[in-house]
Amino acid sequence: MPQLSSRGLKYTVAVAASLLVLSASVAKEYLSGKVWPEPKIIDPGQPGKAPSDAIVLFGGGDMSAWEGGEKWEVADGVATAKGGGITSKQPFGSCQLHVEWAAPSVVSGTGQGRGNSGVYLQGLYEVQILDSYDNKTYFDGQCGAVYKQTPPLVNACRKPGEWQSYDIIFEAPKFDDSGKLVKPAFVTALQNGVLILNHFQIEGASAWDAPPTYSAHAPKLPLQIQYHGNPVRFRNIWIREL
Repeated sequence: MPQLSSRGLKYTVAVAASLLVLSASVAKEYLSGKVWPEPKIIDPGQPGKAPSDAIVLFGGGDMSAWEGGEKWEVADGVATAKGGGITSKQPFGSCQLHVEWAAPSVVSGTGQGRGNSGVYLQGLYEVQILDSYDNKTYFDGQCGAVYKQTPPLVNACRKPGEWQSYDIIFEAPKFDDSGKLVKPAFVTALQNGVLILNHFQIEGASAWDAPPTYSAHAPKLPLQIQYHGNPVRFRNIWIREL
């Protein structure tokens, strides 16, 4: 077999490269064949504001979206927990929830007695709110935990008194006509922009004195925010139904 000269080898390589380019240019584009509906256009909102398709549960004015909201103190666009928990008047299923909150700036108490509150998705499944800045407690009860089920991936708490945010994506559980669980709930959450729960499979309703269990319930139930005796502050609460 004759050997190519250096010049001939370069020519052969150039021809091969040209053929590859030509082959790529005539290749057919892959199309899935699926006919997708056009994604809805929304206004994502300016920083600190809700998206245009969100339901504002507290925008700084009043607590009219909540049962029990009249007990909380509202001033300067902030609602301070007082006198009992609150329950949304509207029920929700799978959702994206945004909540901004701040533990008291004056530190009082330790462990579960310090800046304690909680977001109860469908009134049953709790993502814990707690002042966990330099404050040890059991890990599946600290800030960002699914209460008594899993700790957060990291402790992303800011100092007491500083504003913090939760962005929670919740997939509601599904039950069949007989009440049997056919799909558990899942939750993903970011605290202050940091992932703290990554598609965690919720084991059942949260309880202080019993293991988590599922009981059949409606596809949509009200949201609850707990009052645990601490004046935790809240602002800019909105929700998007999924």
